[in-house]
Amino acid sequence: MHKVEGQEQTQEKKKIPRAKTTRNVFDKKEGVKLKVTNPALQKVIGDAEMNGAWLIYGVEKHGKTQLALRIARDLAFNERVDYISAEEGMESAFKMSMRRAGITTADKIFWHEYIPFEDLIEHYRQPRSAKIIIVDNLTVYENEIKKKLLKAQIDKLSNKLIIFVAHEERGIPSSPEARHVSKWAKVIFRVKGLTSFVKSRYDGGGGTIFINEDIGEMIWGEEPVKNIAENI
Repeated sequence: MHKVEGQEQTQEKKKIPRAKTTRNVFDKKEGVKLKVTNPALQKVIGDAEMNGAWLIYGVEKHGKTQLALRIARDLAFNERVDYISAEEGMESAFKMSMRRAGITTADKIFWHEYIPFEDLIEHYRQPRSAKIIIVDNLTVYENEIKKKLLKAQIDKLSNKLIIFVAHEERGIPSSPEARHVSKWAKVIFRVKGLTSFVKSRYDGGGGTIFINEDIGEMIWGEEPVKNIAENI
């Protein structure tokens, strides 16, 4: 049998990466540590690194954006934060939320309205772009994201932290994309009222925080927020 020139195709076998020893694993360099100012936030997220994804979700009008803005303000004390207000844009209600969160012109936060998801990923792959990105709300991108490729896209931002905000329905994130993120997010905040129930993969993390609107702070604890406020 004669082989026709150009028809023969060779396929290189993909090699499995060399296995690591226990010493290799222990000696692996850790990622850049996330600097947090608020003690309550530090307590619930634990010893976090500035990479991967977090998820904030909850039902409508229960404080998701307010929590996201307070987190942005806290992290911006030490690192530039880009906030993408894809759902609300820069309308008056959003600006009012910014003010309630205590955000001022002195904070190192930069603001975007909706950005197409592919453009968002490409932009933040650039070395000089912000290292902390908050996307509010993931629901806006339902028709743009291929769920199976989402983690691979986020992995392209290997030295960045991306925080997604999402809606809730029947006790779980409402969109397939948000549910997919919840499976591998490093920190998850479920917001109900002024309370956020937090699960964290990081050592020491997890617990409950409250937003005390009287003093514009996040507070850690197990008591109702009104009782905590009375004790300050």
